Amino acid sequence: MTHPTLEPLRLGHLNLPNRLAVAPMTRVSATPDGVPTAEMAEYYAGFAAGGFGLILTEGTHTDHLYSQGYLNQPGLVTGRQVLAWQDVTSRVHAAGGRIVAQLMHAGALSQGNPYSEATAGPSPVKPVGEMMPDYGGSGPWPVPRELTSADLDAVVAGFVTAAVNARVAGFDGVEVHAANGYLLDQFLTDYTNQRTDEYGGCVSNRIRLTTRIVAAIAAAVPADFLVGVRLSQTKVNDLVYRWPGGAADAEVIFPAVADAGASYLHIASEGRNWIDTARLSGGQTITGLARRLTGLPVIANGGMHDPTQAAQVLTDGHADLLSLARGALANPDLPRRLEEERGLEAFDRNSLHPDVTLASARAWQAVRS
Repeated sequence: MTHPTLEPLRLGHLNLPNRLAVAPMTRVSATPDGVPTAEMAEYYAGFAAGGFGLILTEGTHTDHLYSQGYLNQPGLVTGRQVLAWQDVTSRVHAAGGRIVAQLMHAGALSQGNPYSEATAGPSPVKPVGEMMPDYGGSGPWPVPRELTSADLDAVVAGFVTAAVNARVAGFDGVEVHAANGYLLDQFLTDYTNQRTDEYGGCVSNRIRLTTRIVAAIAAAVPADFLVGVRLSQTKVNDLVYRWPGGAADAEVIFPAVADAGASYLHIASEGRNWIDTARLSGGQTITGLARRLTGLPVIANGGMHDPTQAAQVLTDGHADLLSLARGALANPDLPRRLEEERGLEAFDRNSLHPDVTLASARAWQAVRS
């Protein structure tokens, strides 16, 4: 029998050959001014050659104000960045793949931004935990300055411009990063959003910036250009956080994003097994609830390199696609392996040390060889 992950799927205007996607993974391997490199083009093209139905890029910064989160993070702001991304997308398309650019504003979780020494967020609340050494940071997070109404207009404009640039660069769509503790998730999170204006307070207000951005992008790009949204309960700096209202919050968040014009929803697990973060009261899952509330395709994330779990998530109606991070790194040809019933390689964390760059992965591979 064909594994359920190998069944084709229509995602917006795209005909995907299977239901396996490469999850966004920060690799901080662009040039210091955010230009993608030839090595990045080879990296992404390798997943396309390996048969993945969809490739989601690492988070790309959207402006030269407060959006950049890491040094050597790629952007979609300048002409040089757009031109370099064209090489990436053409390589992916030539290998038979489809690629979506993830648009990211780091907000208060910025630990490397050459355009600003300060960070900015919804409220002047110090983030939980400390900066991440694997991504070049150290020490406690600074307290961000509170974004003004004019600042928020600039945030929205940055996302829209980056989305338009992504289309020029040859991407098949964009994914608005509203997950994992970054800016849009900071607005959604009750303890980082202490605002008293229309962006603070109840959950319908806290999701407002995300829906405003999604609607603005949808109005600026053609209807056949994907506009996905990534959401999560957990964060890179707070793995135990869950939406305080549980399913009740989800019943506000998901329809609001769908009504704004989202093409699909991507529910992230932040390095955890899917069931650890997906289970809600009453036995339902957050991904299954997203499907039922919106009718949109839903991508589930977390441990999907396990063929048994992957099959269950699809056949039991919890999601339509599955995104893989560690499993894809260890098996860039994972769809081919499933099709040919070959075993999978185990992920080795040493491939991401001393940092998560492609250079570290190359050095690790050289030692193995």
